[in-house]
Amino acid sequence: MKNAVFVASALAVALSMTGMKFAQAQETEQCFGVAKAGKNDCKAGSHDCAGKSTVDADPQSFVLVPVGTCEKIAGGSMKPQG
Repeated sequence: MKNAVFVASALAVALSMTGMKFAQAQETEQCFGVAKAGKNDCKAGSHDCAGKSTVDADPQSFVLVPVGTCEKIAGGSMKPQG
């Protein structure tokens, strides 16, 4: 019986940690104009999605960064430029 309680407790902890990781993943924002070529998360311009930018700092491509970070990055913008 002690093993069943331990397993149930361990499962509850694992599930709560997964929930925390999901919540943390939701606390991001799109930052345009800072991705290295081929390292973008998605697009707003000419290509279809992740990893498709062909130039560094493409003003039409974004990477996801923690909320509040984009405005601190030189060249970063919350909206696509150009």
